[in-house]
Amino acid sequence: MTVAHAIEADVLRRQDPQLADILLAELDRQSTTLQLIAAENFTSPAVLAALGSPLANKYAEGYPGARYHGGCELADVAERLAVERAKLLFGAEHANVQSHSGSSAVLAAYAALLRPGDTVLALGLPYGGHLTHGSPANFSGRWFDFVGYGVDAETGLIDYDQVRTLARNHRPKAVVCGSIAYPRHIDYAHFRDIADEVGAYLIADAAHPMGLVAGGAAPSPVPYADVVCATTHKVLRGPRGGMILCGADLAERVDRAVFPFTQGGAQMHTIAAKAVAFGEAATPAFTAYAHQVVANARTLAAGLAAEGLVVTTGGTDTHLITADPAPLGVDGRDARGRLAAAGIVLDCCVLPHGDDRGLRMGTAAVTTQGMGEEEMVWLAALLAGVLRGERESQKAREEVRELTGRFPPYPG
Repeated sequence: MTVAHAIEADVLRRQDPQLADILLAELDRQSTTLQLIAAENFTSPAVLAALGSPLANKYAEGYPGARYHGGCELADVAERLAVERAKLLFGAEHANVQSHSGSSAVLAAYAALLRPGDTVLALGLPYGGHLTHGSPANFSGRWFDFVGYGVDAETGLIDYDQVRTLARNHRPKAVVCGSIAYPRHIDYAHFRDIADEVGAYLIADAAHPMGLVAGGAAPSPVPYADVVCATTHKVLRGPRGGMILCGADLAERVDRAVFPFTQGGAQMHTIAAKAVAFGEAATPAFTAYAHQVVANARTLAAGLAAEGLVVTTGGTDTHLITADPAPLGVDGRDARGRLAAAGIVLDCCVLPHGDDRGLRMGTAAVTTQGMGEEEMVWLAALLAGVLRGERESQKAREEVRELTGRFPPYPG
């Protein structure tokens, strides 16, 4: 049964046709436009089935074997399965799969290791740092004293010498490595060495690359970081949610920081869907997928550069690309709007060492659809043509619809 058939056949169509129409329209939007948002992907039908399972009804506050509600026997089995699969997949001693999001996972990591007022060293927001890395609008910037490191002005790469100097000068309680817009692999061993020198915890915020780590297409932070925070969607292709990995020595502190300190009842249907995703990510098919995601990103980045966009760091090691469309005569916000009209959905981002906004995109979703490097070459030319005004939006929209028709996210 396809996703559309499930919506049509389910009681939702009869009981709430208005919402059913909204869901079908969203399925059509996703299926007929190109999803290049770096943080998005298409889950499998099995993940969707778990999300809509009877576990959605179960209140399971606490942890397996120590719940605050009765009737959790099978919920315990499901959570233990998710935990064991996560530990095996990433080679971690301990896994907490209850975090509702990547941000709540980071909050719990801070709660486990820090106290309000502690100094934390993290990638500055203008260089791709996340809101939880010290934004004044976020709990992190209000509760902790963040010091931001940056990237080299010429290469766009993390300036590890600056990180070390800042660490020596500020003696942080924790060093955070991770980004929402850094397209290269992070040298976790280098960060570990810096953290050890100043006696700091190392927290890896690996929300973006963790799916690549699962597929062996990116280095793992697990052997180096005290705590690893991640999302279960993005390249990992699971449900929207978070997880935390750590050593056995920090397991109790991390678990108590998730529950009862920062969250209440676990979302058991989401945890079941995480278990499904971890199982899928342990297969040879997912390994091939993760490597194809990177190959597609590199091909797309090279194509965009050939078309005249300035690609940050000169390319990518991951699924993620950031680029400046200014050489084509358009800024990031305008570019995003033009591309949306053509059926190409992506994000804006702040470019390092500049006030202009660039474009941020990723290849996880289009690779899930089965697209390869040939399609990435075509996509780079189409994208640039739209931005130059050489490809009329409606015509480009028809081309996109034809491509997505050949590569549907949910065949059948």
